[in-house]
Amino acid sequence: MNSPVEALFIKLIDFDKTKSKPLYIQVSEQIVNLIQRGYLLKGTLLPGTRVLSQLLKIHRNTAVAIYDELAAQGWVEILANKGTFVLFPEQKTAKIKATVQQFNQAYAYSETTGFPFQNALHLASTQQTTKAEYVINDGKPDLRLHPTVQFSRWYSSAMKRKPLIKKWNRAGDGAYSEFENQLCNYLNATRGFHIKPNNLISTRSTEMSLYIVSQLLIKRNDIVLVGNLSHYAANMIFQQVGATIKTIPVDADGLDVDYIKTHFQKGRIRCVYICAHRDYPTTITLSAERRLKLLQLAKQYKFAIIEDDFDYDFQFEGSAMLPLASSDANGLVIYLGKLGQSLFPSFQTGFVVAPGNLISEAKNYLQLLDQQGDLIQEQMLSELIYEGEINRLVKKNIIIYKQRRDVLCDSLNTHFGDKIHWELPSGGLAIWLQFKPEISLLKLAEEAEKQNVFIPKTILYQDKNTCAIRFGFGHLNEEEIEAVVSTLKQIYDTLF
Repeated sequence: MNSPVEALFIKLIDFDKTKSKPLYIQVSEQIVNLIQRGYLLKGTLLPGTRVLSQLLKIHRNTAVAIYDELAAQGWVEILANKGTFVLFPEQKTAKIKATVQQFNQAYAYSETTGFPFQNALHLASTQQTTKAEYVINDGKPDLRLHPTVQFSRWYSSAMKRKPLIKKWNRAGDGAYSEFENQLCNYLNATRGFHIKPNNLISTRSTEMSLYIVSQLLIKRNDIVLVGNLSHYAANMIFQQVGATIKTIPVDADGLDVDYIKTHFQKGRIRCVYICAHRDYPTTITLSAERRLKLLQLAKQYKFAIIEDDFDYDFQFEGSAMLPLASSDANGLVIYLGKLGQSLFPSFQTGFVVAPGNLISEAKNYLQLLDQQGDLIQEQMLSELIYEGEINRLVKKNIIIYKQRRDVLCDSLNTHFGDKIHWELPSGGLAIWLQFKPEISLLKLAEEAEKQNVFIPKTILYQDKNTCAIRFGFGHLNEEEIEAVVSTLKQIYDTLF
């Protein structure tokens, strides 16, 4: 007759040879669970490796590996010429035994909660996965341009700074950090601001900045105005806090400010969200005349302006138009930006510029979300700002991105001719491609993925008035741009 342990192994141990996890790991994990549940008590003699291999119909070497793994973790003791015995630490808590027959089911973690909770319908993930070689995005930088060798030296130096440990161990003393001072100086020099450190706060990302601002600014059913196409991520944040989103037309001069005046009453608007430098997704710059009108209307109607300046650094021709916030004398504009876009995303930082009373309250929210912060990152960025490295990196990358923009435009001209239309942007890492005559963009994306080019749905804009793609080119080199455009033209032809 089989021993009780052998019968237990036959009944409760199961494995799948098709899984990527090694078989000996699968079995050893289940034996550990048997010990934890009290099925195998301390001192229990386990079957020999020959018997175990016969019981489970596995190779004897696998059986040896199972016991070696258990011994390495301290769950069994292997005594020469005596056998393998269960070890078990002293129990401090009551043992919990499964109430079901199948052992594997007892240890399968539940896929659903046993209690109700509120689903965030507006925060459904827009992430799509693909195995395609080429991926088009909405205008991200090329991480291959990140100065890896220099960066490792900068980061190592920042970690060795003696004051760093004191900062970790010292509670806030009310003084502004070196990073806050350096960031303040940098923004004053590059964006025409006249701010002090009490007018800014640093966050992990632009999305975190917008989330904090929305929590402070917007109540349920407050009206938020956005461009008629707008940024999907920003809209998700506004909807999550309960805002009522209304869309405003965008033309060749940017957001139609007169439309706001003729369609909304004073006191009804909570805030207007704009990308004044380059509209998302169309890349259109808000004209100087409309900037002035919007500031005057905000003062008259008493609404806030959230200015998202996500790609201010990437200006190819002429000087970048200064932010709306640089002309704000009435505390109406909340400015969102990003520093370090020429670095890996984990070393970039978002920031908010606003009147001091709002920043003070925003810091209270930030303390809840990110009390720890990243002192090493701040130390390094402050040094890169002070030494001018941030500015030099931006200027070097601008030359590369401008060449890629021009290569993209030449390639589009060569392959598509007048079948598509775009305006040459003066900066930024994306082009607004409009298809005339219209095609099914979803079908285009579907066929493109079969040809190794992935176009996410979040950059497709199609309705009765629009058939366009926000084509990000910054992350593609010249050869990749040519390959992508050539592939898209082949697919375009097949759709007709």
